[in-house]
Amino acid sequence: MPQPYPKEFRDDVIRVVQTRDSKTTIGQIAQDFGIHEGTINKWIRQAEIDAGNKPGNTSDESAELREMRRRNRLLEQENEVLRRAAAYLSQANLPSKGSTRS
Repeated sequence: MPQPYPKEFRDDVIRVVQTRDSKTTIGQIAQDFGIHEGTINKWIRQAEIDAGNKPGNTSDESAELREMRRRNRLLEQENEVLRRAAAYLSQANLPSKGSTRS
């Protein structure tokens, strides 16, 4: 996966797009900065959501959600390990079938 563009760069591109004159297209700006037009559109959409102009998850909320999902996966893996260990240990503590103890 390619490295993300620095936040300062994204902010500069968004500012240029938002302050452009009516003759300049997003495609021209994308070409000037050397990035894809769809990337700029995605950044603009996210900036509008972060500013509260459109509904959706803000960047902070998305980052928090990703972190919570990662943490949840880790906890589920840990629980599975503990479940298997408990099952193994409970089987080890059972008396064997051929036991002659009374």
